[in-house]
Amino acid sequence: MGISGVRSTDTDTKISLLLIDDDVELCRLIGLYLGKAGYRLTCSANGRDGVTEAISNAYDLVLLDVTLPVLDGFAVLHQVRRSSTIPIIMLTSRSMATDRLTGLNSGADDYLCKPFDPEELLARIRAVLRRSEPAAVSSQWQRIGPLRISETSREVFRENARINFTAVEFELLLILSRANGRVVTRDSLTTAIQDRQPSHFDRSLDVHISHIRTKLGSEGSRIRTVRGTGYVLVIDDEDPR
Repeated sequence: MGISGVRSTDTDTKISLLLIDDDVELCRLIGLYLGKAGYRLTCSANGRDGVTEAISNAYDLVLLDVTLPVLDGFAVLHQVRRSSTIPIIMLTSRSMATDRLTGLNSGADDYLCKPFDPEELLARIRAVLRRSEPAAVSSQWQRIGPLRISETSREVFRENARINFTAVEFELLLILSRANGRVVTRDSLTTAIQDRQPSHFDRSLDVHISHIRTKLGSEGSRIRTVRGTGYVLVIDDEDPR
């Protein structure tokens, strides 16, 4: 089911979003609201169709409901992540912390509980998209041991093998690499990726860091936890400063 918002700009220049949700009225309302903000929205009403739509077309971001017919949101997320690093924001009427962690552990970039304010949804979308944009900076690669990080192309290589990161994971790795071996506080990292005040009970950051370490393989040990403070990316074989 395709639903486009009110066209405030030419559709060819609009950012394209996919909403996977079986609530027809919600799809209509979100389409209208985001259309006024300059986005184009397409909706899929069940998980199976949503997977096909997400991996077959060039969307800039996916909004994914947890409770879906045919395939639930977590199954959809898992299948999409097999072949794509497209930014994904999960939506749910369930506020349990375990659901949030399940989504983040499966590769979601952010998580928003229903009912939500449309302005908050728009802010989350903009924040996630901003993190996924290529930076207009020098194309030089930063080298950390066998790792090569490009801020321009948002790519990471270990030796000659590319490592696929989600937008949030790459942003965290980039922030740590820019610190040049200095400790980055939890609050700084959380604020940078969420655009909202950090909570002491929010474990999202730890989940993302765990994913980065896993994807870096043996180089994941370069990211060290500084208890009570934050994280540091060791850029050489010496102890972090």
